[in-house]
Amino acid sequence: MLSWSGPTGQRGRHVEGTCAAVTGAAVPTKAGAPADVVGAGAAVVDGLTAVVAPVGAGAAVLEDRAVALRRWAAVGVAVAQAAAATPERRTVATSRAGMRLEPGTVAHPSSHRQIGGPGRRSASRIAVPSVSALVGATLVMSCASTRPVVSARHARPDHARAVTTTTATAPEATTATTAAPASPVTPATTAPTAPPPTAPAPLLVTRLAGVGDAAQVVAVVASGYGTTVATLTAYQRQSGGWQQVFGPWTAELGYHGFAPPGQKAEGDGRTPTGSFGFGFFFGVDADPGVHFPFRPVTGNNIVWDDDPQSPLYNQWVDDTSANPGANPEPMDNTPAYDYGAVIAYNTSPVVPGAGSAIFLHVSTGGPTAGCVSIPVDELLQVLRWLDPAQQPRIVMGPAAAVTS
Repeated sequence: MLSWSGPTGQRGRHVEGTCAAVTGAAVPTKAGAPADVVGAGAAVVDGLTAVVAPVGAGAAVLEDRAVALRRWAAVGVAVAQAAAATPERRTVATSRAGMRLEPGTVAHPSSHRQIGGPGRRSASRIAVPSVSALVGATLVMSCASTRPVVSARHARPDHARAVTTTTATAPEATTATTAAPASPVTPATTAPTAPPPTAPAPLLVTRLAGVGDAAQVVAVVASGYGTTVATLTAYQRQSGGWQQVFGPWTAELGYHGFAPPGQKAEGDGRTPTGSFGFGFFFGVDADPGVHFPFRPVTGNNIVWDDDPQSPLYNQWVDDTSANPGANPEPMDNTPAYDYGAVIAYNTSPVVPGAGSAIFLHVSTGGPTAGCVSIPVDELLQVLRWLDPAQQPRIVMGPAAAVTS
């Protein structure tokens, strides 16, 4: 039987995925001499050696099995015809006799028989089968795999001898480089242009009526005539214009709110509307250090004349030396009159019954009889700031009545 070495080096063993294929070549040799072909079976016929060489994993033929079968059938026919033309029985020699095995090539053992004659080497012989047997051997060596293979003409040539060596080469290690995800590119944007700063609203003092030449102004402005609460703000005129120096603070008004201009009357519980100057300052307590003349309240003898029929109407009176009229207002009133400033309302000329005793004084926490009051700490700041040389004015009334 035909015996040859597969990729595993064992008789008849086949490794899946590494099927052996066959290839053939005619190698010239001396007549009758066995071929010394490493790793292949050889059929010697009249000086031609038909080499049957297994090709392992990694080698292949481009032809498909049908083409291979046709080629090997032709080879078988040629060998059979050559054998029929000679009386001698042709032999097929394996490469076992005098074979030099290369790494990766293993020859199977087979039955041996000496071929006598001087100068001849020992060789294993097996009978050349018929064409059908050769074709059958080709079918056995054909792989069921349908993988495409490489033609023998593309195989690497060996200049010394035909060698079939299968070398498994590990795939070259590659290092996968994962690029860090690119940071999203933020499109350049043009910062929005800030709108030009709006001019600050003009100070209230610039819209007050009756300021005149005053360099100091105290504004006491309410939302309307019926309210008893107003906002007090103080302004100082500078070389560059007006500057707010105090407030806004909450101020208490008469218990009937503001009276319209010219309508204030004695005892109506309303605060007069308009622009007024200041008279003198006074207090039950000592002078806090003001610029205006200061009159101390020395006792219950100091009163304010509220009698429209009195010749001293709307004046400071010491009842030890003058008649204050009927029902004068005592000035020894604490804490309301601890500190105060006379608002120059109905003073020049004095109009009897138009109202009297209108002061800026210490708040008692509620509406007044017609005066303006603020907390003592705030009041002292204003009193110390006011200067008669600055011709100060106090403008009082609803905003609609005192602004232009």
